[in-house]
Amino acid sequence: MTQSSDNEADRAVEAWRLMFAFLMRSAPERLHAQQERGLTPNDSRALFTLVAGDKPMGTLAKEWACDPSTATWLVDRLERAGLAERIASAADRRVKLVRATPKGRTTIQELMAAYHRPPAEMARLAQGDLDELARILRILQPDSA
Repeated sequence: MTQSSDNEADRAVEAWRLMFAFLMRSAPERLHAQQERGLTPNDSRALFTLVAGDKPMGTLAKEWACDPSTATWLVDRLERAGLAERIASAADRRVKLVRATPKGRTTIQELMAAYHRPPAEMARLAQGDLDELARILRILQPDSA
């Protein structure tokens, strides 16, 4: 590696470390939004995977990188909270699909609204700095490539 690529890597490490530290400091605000709705972080992550529509239990286990019994346990929790429901697949009645209930979809919207409220520290930034930060972060979005 050349000296300039070492410096670029060091700058990337520093930028990520600072961004990660900021995200971690603001994590309690996201956790509070989940707890207000009786959810754990895993419940919330599981619920958000149902946004795309009905999914078979096996697919959820793969997406969640867990064994089927853990997926069943998570879906049971969401069902008890009234956030998800199991339905039979029209194509194969042996397959159980999981979908968000109306309460689940409302909860997802509420959580997104809470997650999108910027931490108070961001209000201290100058408008130009916020514009630059948004410009840079847009470059990192998957659809920007």
